[in-house]
Amino acid sequence: MPMLDPLGALTDAFTSFLFGRVETTRLPVRTSTGQAQAVYLPTAAPGLGDSGVIIGREVYSGKGYIYDPFQLYGQQLPAPHWLVLGESGNGKSALEKTYVLRQLRFRDRQVVVLDAQGEDGVGEWNLIAKAMGLTPIRLDPMAALDGGIKLNPLDPAITLTGQLALLRTIIEVAMGRGLDERSGFALKVAHAYVIETITDRQPILTDIVERLRHPLEESAEAMNVDLDDVRAWGLDVALVLDRLVDGDLRGMFDGPTTVGIDLDAPLIVFDLSHIDRNSIAMPILMAIVGVWLEHTWIRPDRKKRIFLVEEAWHIINSPFVAQLFQRLLKFGRRLGLSFVAVVHHLSDVVDGAAAKEAAAILKMASTRTIYAQKADEARATGRVLGLPRWAVEIIPTLTPGIAVWDVNGNVQVVKHLITEAERPLVFTDRAMTESSLEHEAEAAAEAEAEARAEAHAAAQVALAKQMADDAVA
Repeated sequence: MPMLDPLGALTDAFTSFLFGRVETTRLPVRTSTGQAQAVYLPTAAPGLGDSGVIIGREVYSGKGYIYDPFQLYGQQLPAPHWLVLGESGNGKSALEKTYVLRQLRFRDRQVVVLDAQGEDGVGEWNLIAKAMGLTPIRLDPMAALDGGIKLNPLDPAITLTGQLALLRTIIEVAMGRGLDERSGFALKVAHAYVIETITDRQPILTDIVERLRHPLEESAEAMNVDLDDVRAWGLDVALVLDRLVDGDLRGMFDGPTTVGIDLDAPLIVFDLSHIDRNSIAMPILMAIVGVWLEHTWIRPDRKKRIFLVEEAWHIINSPFVAQLFQRLLKFGRRLGLSFVAVVHHLSDVVDGAAAKEAAAILKMASTRTIYAQKADEARATGRVLGLPRWAVEIIPTLTPGIAVWDVNGNVQVVKHLITEAERPLVFTDRAMTESSLEHEAEAAAEAEAEARAEAHAAAQVALAKQMADDAVA
């Protein structure tokens, strides 16, 4: 201990005599790092700013939670894409719908929804579309036969390269394997001939199928092979495409694109609820709609666009569809596109046939929202997404409407809030006609969740204060 100089010691003694000791001596405290951190009372994590769409409130601090990928992109977010996870009945659908409704209050926003769920013969987004004076684009094979909606994979609005890529994807999804070189050559030749010779109308899939069945001599001569060989190479391709022309998906894609589809509407809903979600038709539909939108909807006009896909595991779980959407996400990011994928279980995609493609798409999603899951599923999700341990432990205990939000490493627990004006539009038809007892149960669950969160926060503060007092003593 250094010695004071004589003058300093005299001054200190005189001051102490007149005014008493002016300093207190605190005895050293021996403690662990875990206990020492409790000397500082817990504080809430920083928010994401105050610009954008309000989601609800952060559970532990009670402050408002605001999120907008377009505001955060380039600063706190490396990509504007978003993954929403959780078991049914926990609030994913309500979050998606209120998020879209609130985004549409900004004049430079536009949203496309692939609505793969529904009841009572209509999609889940039907109420919202009606409230906005819009008619969903219902893709239904039976309705298409009677003049319903058609989307043409050979629409001139799609580039020739995009058309060929889309045709390959349709075939590969249906076959469950990639096209070999010979089949790919037969398809390429047929497509080139159809585009070159049909100029008085939109080419359609029937034209491709016809040319595959009846190739020309020039096609064989170009490769110095027999005509029968070229016909054999294209036979499997023709059989797959024939399903869209004369099979269970006929009517939707074997004609010119329906005139009058308003791609400038603020909200565009593709109603896929009439398609069996577990059939091979669903990923084929999503591939066609995705590529068609890529070439007709996404434009460099400074609009911010949101592409929301229900049942997105149909995309992420198919290697060929996933590759198309990877390109769409990379391309769309430069033009202001935020892709929102809604999935029930992460295991649906990470253990599937497209694990590599799924990992790439998940990496692009800088925002992840996780609702309640079983403990095993929560642990698996935490490993894949790199969530902190406390977040993984809390996921199985979450009640409806509360989720863990991970925005590029900023992890918080957020309670989603729904206004009275939004409530009639957010819930499905059946939910709106059920007894009031169910709504009371929902309200009770929300109140219980709030009370639990407040009690947890209060307990943390009390524990920290007690440990701080013990440390000082």
